[in-house]
Amino acid sequence: MRVAAATVSYIGTDFFGYQAQPDVRTVQGEFEKALEKIFKQKLSCWGSGRTDTGVHAFGQVIAFMIPNENINVKNLKDGLNSVLPRDIYIRELKEVSEKFNPRFDAKKRVYHYYIHRSEEPNIFIKDRVWWFPYDLDIQLMRNASRYLEGEHDFTSFKSGNDKKNPMRTVNRIRILEMNNNILLIRVEGQSFLRRMVRNIVGTLVKVGTKTWEPETVKELLESKDRSVVPASAPPHGLYFYSVYF
Repeated sequence: MRVAAATVSYIGTDFFGYQAQPDVRTVQGEFEKALEKIFKQKLSCWGSGRTDTGVHAFGQVIAFMIPNENINVKNLKDGLNSVLPRDIYIRELKEVSEKFNPRFDAKKRVYHYYIHRSEEPNIFIKDRVWWFPYDLDIQLMRNASRYLEGEHDFTSFKSGNDKKNPMRTVNRIRILEMNNNILLIRVEGQSFLRRMVRNIVGTLVKVGTKTWEPETVKELLESKDRSVVPASAPPHGLYFYSVYF
């Protein structure tokens, strides 16, 4: 059986996350509907990572089997894009090994978080960024981010009933000032706990407003207590940016 891997972008605003769920609209659910329209049979797909309600993606990787041995990959990409909803788009489609698993074969995942720093909101991007009309000390945020890099117990930075091993490795955090008053927080690592990136962003913003010192982040990590970390940054500023295999 042939296996394909699609690099997919989507706007998460109108989705209840990536993973298929009954009676709600999800990315996986819409993708599998598109596969059924093309191949006239039900097919499953596997993503390289889950995204929560309202979270976007630029480089989600979704794998699926191709039951037709003769179909051309280019034609398949065009065909799927023609039946997918307007808020999902396949950027690239290629054949991969039958053993390929986008979740377990991933070596690094990259998330981008965008903050719009302006006195007034931009209504045309309000569902794509976190509007933050307050001053942020970027250097303090960068200093604080160094405490989060490396392997740590991230119990303080998970949300909900996440039973996964809290030991995670953050390879790198970059904080970049972009055009149009946009601040980019880029977080790289192999895997993340539930809402871990949004909790990291919320913490760095707390430092940026000078409510906390950068060294406080080290104390939060060592406490292993979720209750001491501020609320998560809102989902609409987060993008599952890319995956490396």
